[in-house]
Amino acid sequence: MTKPEITESSKASQAQREKVKLRRLVKANKPDFQGQEIWRYKRIRDRWRRPRGVDSKMRMNTKGWPKTVNVGYGGPKTARYLHPSGYAEVLVHNLSEIEGLDSTTQAIRIAHTVGGKRRMEIITRAKEKGLHLLNPRELKVAKEKEVGGAQEAKEGEAEKEETSTVGAESETVVEEGNQGNKPR
Repeated sequence: MTKPEITESSKASQAQREKVKLRRLVKANKPDFQGQEIWRYKRIRDRWRRPRGVDSKMRMNTKGWPKTVNVGYGGPKTARYLHPSGYAEVLVHNLSEIEGLDSTTQAIRIAHTVGGKRRMEIITRAKEKGLHLLNPRELKVAKEKEVGGAQEAKEGEAEKEETSTVGAESETVVEEGNQGNKPR
């Protein structure tokens, strides 16, 4: 059996996937850091806060107490800032920020402040360049246009006619109800 030929583009992403796997292995051997005396009080949430008390056994690293967060528990430097998919994230606000990105090692995340019109432009440009999109939220307007405008237009006109007749009936009811000024 011969190994399939690997292109240069897939080598880079494969190397990044290996880094992410290494990060997962390192994280599996780390302790679950917990807050000081979280097991004792219901009012304390289970989240990490550095112990700062003068007599804190956890701060003094007493045997039998939970481990504290330290530099030595950090993940591998090569895998830092990588998305779990293996790509390096790049936050994009406009079309000019897409230029010059590498589709094999980088993936884009569209900023939440970007509106619908710009988002569609960025998505189409990213597809053209072959970039991986980390938050591929499709817009409702785009889907309606792609489905077929003629059939939906006929349905939309029928709905408008129905609403106009309903609106006319409701106006006559309102007029009849306001004939007298007596409170009910």
